[in-house]
Amino acid sequence: MDAIKLIAQDSIKEDAPKFNIGDTVKVSVNIREGSRERIQMFEGTVIAKKGSGVSETFTVRRISYGVGIERVFPLHSPNVVDVKVIRKGKVRRAKLYYLRDRVGKAAKVKEDIK
Repeated sequence: MDAIKLIAQDSIKEDAPKFNIGDTVKVSVNIREGSRERIQMFEGTVIAKKGSGVSETFTVRRISYGVGIERVFPLHSPNVVDVKVIRKGKVRRAKLYYLRDRVGKAAKVKEDIK
């Protein structure tokens, strides 16, 4: 069991990005297509964070051509190159699953102005 913990600690990124639920983020993901590699951007609202340690994940939701798209990213994955916070969100929940049922302006998260 200690060997598993040692391997997991080596995989954890020390400079993991700091963001919270409700923030609008731009995630840079490394995509492999055959022998080529490219970086794809995915921008949306963080609706959930789960887990801890090496298995920590976060879910990002966006609307594309009227269809809701959600992607789950492992925070410490080598394929997640960068996470940039575009704007901070002001929310009072740990999970924002209720945004799935909302359409248009009702699906927006208020900005946290400090």
